[in-house]
Amino acid sequence: MSLTLDPIETASRDELQALQLERLRWSLAHAYEGNPRYREKFDAAGVHPDDLKSLSDLARFPFTTKQDLRDAYPFGFFAVPQERLARIHASSGTTGKPTVVGYTRKDIETWSHVVARSIHAAGGRPGMKAHIAYGYGLFTGGLGAHYGAEALGCAVIPMSGGQTEKQVQLIQDFKPEIILVTPSYMLAILDEFRRQGLDPVQSSLKIGIFGAEPWTAEMRSEIERSFGIDAVDIYGLSEVMGPGVAQECAIAKDGPTIWEDHFYPEIIDPETGAVLPDGEEGELVFTSLTKEAMPIIRYRTRDLTRLLPGTTRTMRRMAKITGRSDDMMIIRGVNVFPSQIEELILGCPALAPHYQIELTRPDRMDQMRVLVECRAGASEEERTADGKRLTERIKRMIGVTVAVDVRPDGGIARSEGKAKRVIDLRPKN
Repeated sequence: MSLTLDPIETASRDELQALQLERLRWSLAHAYEGNPRYREKFDAAGVHPDDLKSLSDLARFPFTTKQDLRDAYPFGFFAVPQERLARIHASSGTTGKPTVVGYTRKDIETWSHVVARSIHAAGGRPGMKAHIAYGYGLFTGGLGAHYGAEALGCAVIPMSGGQTEKQVQLIQDFKPEIILVTPSYMLAILDEFRRQGLDPVQSSLKIGIFGAEPWTAEMRSEIERSFGIDAVDIYGLSEVMGPGVAQECAIAKDGPTIWEDHFYPEIIDPETGAVLPDGEEGELVFTSLTKEAMPIIRYRTRDLTRLLPGTTRTMRRMAKITGRSDDMMIIRGVNVFPSQIEELILGCPALAPHYQIELTRPDRMDQMRVLVECRAGASEEERTADGKRLTERIKRMIGVTVAVDVRPDGGIARSEGKAKRVIDLRPKN
């Protein structure tokens, strides 16, 4: 990738919108022709790809939700024959069935390009070393960042997550200039630097690219001050592509710029589905413009934000995410729904379906504790065994380590209205 910006990054809005319209027509037609589920959805809504005459016509097309993808498990949302797939990723899902996403070789190239563009916007340059502490495997973070850093011309250190002491050792020994990691884990790395008596400001790191979970301005300030680096935000989600859907530019640090030549954003009223004008807060919706294996049409991210004018680029920015329109939690980069926990509880005979999820952040990292009742008549032995079983199932099926506290029958407060399942005790600043 060259040191100059892609021409489309600084093209006029008219040029960008002309490209978006051309690509959007292709994407809708590709989804309709290659994916029977999209064909059914479009037909049921009374719309056809040929009906798209302007970008505003996209509002006539139906939304796609995470439940649509789960219902199509495993490969029902792909729009190309399986022999054209180059890679398959997945995120955690209910009853052990994850949300599955696929990529052709061209998709991998596109994804690598937008992540390379993102690292470049963050200040990364060819010849730098990039330490990647996102998880590898089915999670899109590690490999997405890896391929993008290589595409930019960086030397990649594929550390993955965990082994914090070794993370610090490799940063000290290999001297990377860039680190890509969740912000909460960066704070854990900071604590390990200090535990070892090392001054983090003296490390080789110059750029931190943080994503996969929300983080505060205070966290940014502490990371930048402690390491003497530029800390910037990267945004993405596996259903749309993975990391690299949007990236904050280091020279402005005013919110992630959406790579609108590949991902078309809308803001909708989460209750009515009506499209809202730029500047108004609502739910972020994405339509892919160039994806082959799994085009995504009007995907409801459930993230609440605003679309803002571009500053360093022609493309629009997204404001800080203020919350979600559903009950999803993000725990150390893993998406968790209360319904997932509930399904696993129901699989434990000694446990009752009365529970609460308590979120804390005692030592930089988010912690989750599940408070659940035992069933009347369950023995102490059954109660202990099923508490252990629930802990193991949550780790195996969802991918997060939690503490399970089994309370006596009647030990969880009852609600007279909607049950309050999540108690978030994490600091807000």
